[in-house]
Amino acid sequence: MADQSPPAAQHELRPTSPRWTHIALRVSDIDATIAWYQRFTNLELLDKREDADGYGAWLGHSDSGQFPFVLVLAQFFEGHDPFAPTPMAKLAPFAHLGIELPTKAEVDEIAERAEAEGCLAMPARMMPDPIGYICMLEDPDGNLIEFSFDQGVYEKVRDVWG
Repeated sequence: MADQSPPAAQHELRPTSPRWTHIALRVSDIDATIAWYQRFTNLELLDKREDADGYGAWLGHSDSGQFPFVLVLAQFFEGHDPFAPTPMAKLAPFAHLGIELPTKAEVDEIAERAEAEGCLAMPARMMPDPIGYICMLEDPDGNLIEFSFDQGVYEKVRDVWG
C-alpha cells in the first residue's frame, strides 16, 4: 500500500492563525490579464511561474507584508485544466473585486480610461450608503472590478477592529 501521509512542509513562514490570503481567477491569457491589472490598479506582480499544467501569477500590494492578500491568476495549458470542460466562470453580474480609491476624481479618471479602452462596464455614479461613488470595469475575461470612493470599508474596519 502506498504511503498516504502528506509531504513535509515546504515553507517555514506561515500565519499564526487562519488568514484570508487570496482570491483566484482562471484566465484565458495570463500576460494580457497581468498587463490589464497593472494598467488599471496599483497591484504589483509578486510572482509568475510556469509548470507542466500552465502559468500562474500572484499580484498584490508590496506594503502588505504582514497580512498578505494576493490575486492569483491561472492559465492552464490545453489538456491540463483540472476544471475542464467547465466553462470559465467570471465575477458578474454583481460578484466583483472591490478597490477603494482615496478620491472621487480617481474614480472618474479610471472610468474615463476604461471607456477609452472599451472595458467600462458601469459608468461612475453615486450609489446609496454604504456603497459610495463607484464605477465598474471588466478585465480581459469579463470579471467585474469595482472602483469606489467613500465606501467606508477603511473607516468601519478601524472603528470596529482598531
